[in-house]
Amino acid sequence: MGDDKVYVDVTARFTKDGRLIPVNMIWKDGHVYEIQKVTDVRRAASLKAGGVGLRYTCLIDGRTSHIFYEDNNLWFVESR
Repeated sequence: MGDDKVYVDVTARFTKDGRLIPVNMIWKDGHVYEIQKVTDVRRAASLKAGGVGLRYTCLIDGRTSHIFYEDNNLWFVESR
């Protein structure tokens, strides 16, 4: 695991058509960040941290961020 990858807990829901939608992210210090909106979902690699999976482009605290859902069923973000 590279220094640029931070694994986080994510609360998510499934829609009736089977899509997985993240609702909030829990940072390593326990702070809960609400995901206000998901603007894009696509299969992509994290060029900064390594890893491949679904990349969710989200609005969190008024800023655009990426959350990745890896094929091993873990969520991560790229550290800044």
